[in-house]
Amino acid sequence: MSQQQSDRITVYADYVCPFCYLGRRSLARYQDSREEELEIEWHPFDLRSQKRDADGTIDHSVDDGKDEEYFEQAKQNVRRLAEKYDAEMTLELSRDVDSLPAQTVSYYVKEHYPYETWLDFDTGVYEALWEDGRDIGDEDVLFELAEDAGIDGEEVRSALDDENLRAEVRRKFTEAQQQGVTGVPTFAYDGYGARGAVPPEHLRRLVEGA
Repeated sequence: MSQQQSDRITVYADYVCPFCYLGRRSLARYQDSREEELEIEWHPFDLRSQKRDADGTIDHSVDDGKDEEYFEQAKQNVRRLAEKYDAEMTLELSRDVDSLPAQTVSYYVKEHYPYETWLDFDTGVYEALWEDGRDIGDEDVLFELAEDAGIDGEEVRSALDDENLRAEVRRKFTEAQQQGVTGVPTFAYDGYGARGAVPPEHLRRLVEGA
């Protein structure tokens, strides 16, 4: 990477959102078409906040306005976009996995490691869940993914035990809502935004204005 500061696109996302995974597939296609590097400025977003029990399990009895018809439509959209973006997905939805542990570790890595290390970990989390069907809420899975990205696995355990770090991540969730983010993925660049797993050409227009 040259010393010149690369462009950055802001991405609000939650690992348990299939459209966030698919949106990143689209973003990767757009990034590959560019001559200059486009880095990701990642911001965590929490889709489970209203349904998460204290032990991290997801309480489906909580009414969030989403019925089975909604989920069936979501599955159809996932299948359509997976085909469009050549994504081999083991899962179409992930309703029982809690992403808070993964987002906590990811935030820690983002704050303490180089961008490329964070990106390797971030990509590994998405692939572990959506391509391999692994539970990214499991500490041992995160330990392994961290070590694969060149991170000391023991730091994962320390990060997950750090209440101050979890509180900071929750503040980031609140900040996203205060900034008007109501769903993910949301892409933002230079005051403009796009929501959803939009195609690469849409991201190009967002960033390049053309």
